[in-house]
Parts: sequence; C-alpha cells; structure tokens
Amino acid sequence: MANAREIQGRIKSIKDTMKITNAMYMVSSSKLQKARRDLKNTEPYFYLIQDSLAKILDKNPEAGNKFFDKRENKKGADRKIGHLVITADKGLAGAYNHNVIKLAEEIINTDEADDKLFVVGQLGRHYFEKKDIDIDINFQYTAQDPNMNRAREIAGKLTELFETGEIDELYVIYTQMVNSMTVEAKSRRLLPLSEESIEMQDNELAERYDNAVLLPDAETAFNKIVPDYITGFVYGALVESFCSEHNARMMAMQTATDSAQSMIRELSIQYNRARQAAITQEITEVVAGARSKNKN
Repeated sequence: MANAREIQGRIKSIKDTMKITNAMYMVSSSKLQKARRDLKNTEPYFYLIQDSLAKILDKNPEAGNKFFDKRENKKGADRKIGHLVITADKGLAGAYNHNVIKLAEEIINTDEADDKLFVVGQLGRHYFEKKDIDIDINFQYTAQDPNMNRAREIAGKLTELFETGEIDELYVIYTQMVNSMTVEAKSRRLLPLSEESIEMQDNELAERYDNAVLLPDAETAFNKIVPDYITGFVYGALVESFCSEHNARMMAMQTATDSAQSMIRELSIQYNRARQAAITQEITEVVAGARSKNKN
C-alpha cells in the first residue's frame, strides 16, 4: 500500500488533469454554440437557393440536365466516384474520427468503382497517408471554424471535376449531430443531383420570388445557381462535422472528469486509511516506548 505522501501526489496530479479536461469542455461548448449560430444564420439563404432550383425545375424540367446526368453507361472500374471525407484536426474526441474513417474505408473497399479521395482535416489526412491510400485532393484547410470561403472553394473544385467527367458521382462523408447525445457518421450523395432532394420551401422569403423572370434563360440560371447550392451543402457538412466533433469532445472530457472525480474519491479513502495507519503506528510506538520506560 502506498504511503500518504505518494497518495497525496497522485491526488494532486489528477486534480491538475481535471482542470485541463474542464477547460477543454468549456472551450468545446463555446465553439459548438458559435457554430450552431453561424449555421442557423445561413440556413435561410440556402433554403432560398433550393427553392429557386425547385421552381425552375417545376416550370422547366429540362433545365440543369448536366447536373442530373447519372452516366449509367459507365459501370464497374470505368465509373469514377469521389468521396469528400471530413475529419477533425485533433483527437481527444471519443470515437468521432474513428467512425468517419471507418465508414470511408468500408465504402471504398466494397465498391468496384475507381474511387477518388478528397480529405478535409489533419487526422484523416495522416491516417490515409499512413495506410498508403492515395489522396487525390488534400484540402489544406483547418477543420476548425468552417466558413463560406472554404466551402465555396471546395465545392467549386469538386463541381468542376464532375462537369469535366473526372468523377461520375460525388459523396460527402461527414458526421451529423442527431442530438446532444448522439452523433452519426453518414455518406450522402451530392452529385449527380436528384429531383427528390430539391424541394420547394414553404416560407415568406421563397414566396417573394414566385414570379421571378429568368434571364437569359432557365438553363443558364439553373447552372449558375447549382454551384451555390452545392456550396451550401458542403458548408452545412463542414459545420455539422465541426459541431459533432466538439459535442463528442465535450462528452469525452465530461467522462474523463467523472472518472477523475471517482479516482480522487478512491484515493482519498486510501489516503485516510494510510494516514490512520500511520497515526496508529505512531501511537503504538509511543505506548510501547512508555511501557518500556515504566518497566525500567
């Protein structure tokens, strides 16, 4: 059994670690709330874009054919599928990064197509490099504090690859925060577009543009709006992943803090026992010394 001084040292060390886990919890909580506000503030704009696309298709079903082209003539290894994988830059977030990378590996290893890998986040980048998995585009952006400029550049490059035929499908593999306790790694198809995913929005902003005039024509207008729609999807995935990361980190830090508190309670009991044993030993030695003196 350790002596009282050693136990005190361990308790102090655990308390110092608790200060770090508490601080990380507070930082992640603050970043999570900010990211949620940013996403909420941009949602009306992207809902309006989606509504505009839906209304163009409603009146001009042939618009945007190149973005709906499923290229069914390409099969097997001839089909090129792109995967945008969004991970974090840091660890200490529970199974957050593991779940995204595991899903990406499962998808890449199960299909017969020629897969193209696009990565955001240092941990994902380091993992695939370590596994000698080729990364076609390494977006050198931090996954922290996602913004529209990054989303627009990522969406622009990937849309260009689809338009030029370098990829036939594009999927985004990211983490969605279902609720405050649950996050889920998902893969969603971004290109080619599907009419089912483009729905009219029922809000005041959308109603103002019911009688909008499309210039120079519906096809051109649709093709100009699609990149913004894709940008909105990418931005939403970046923010969702960012929120999920910090939600997972908050839970991990809370679990670490609870474990530390449990360890402190157990060590405190051990410390009290060690201290009581030392006191008992001292009393025994004093009593034994007194008895020996009285006998003499």
